[in-house]
Amino acid sequence: MDETYIKIKGRWHYLYRAIDANGLTLDIWLRKKRDTQAAYAFLK
Repeated sequence: MDETYIKIKGRWHYLYRAIDANGLTLDIWLRKKRDTQAAYAFLK
């Protein structure tokens, strides 16, 4: 699981990325706010 803060069209967003053991992206998730509970939901 990787998390970063990026700017899109002048607004900041959190980008979460699930990766496998080889570094390949399995899924991505973009959120306006950082929310721990939402991040756990993404992992399930």
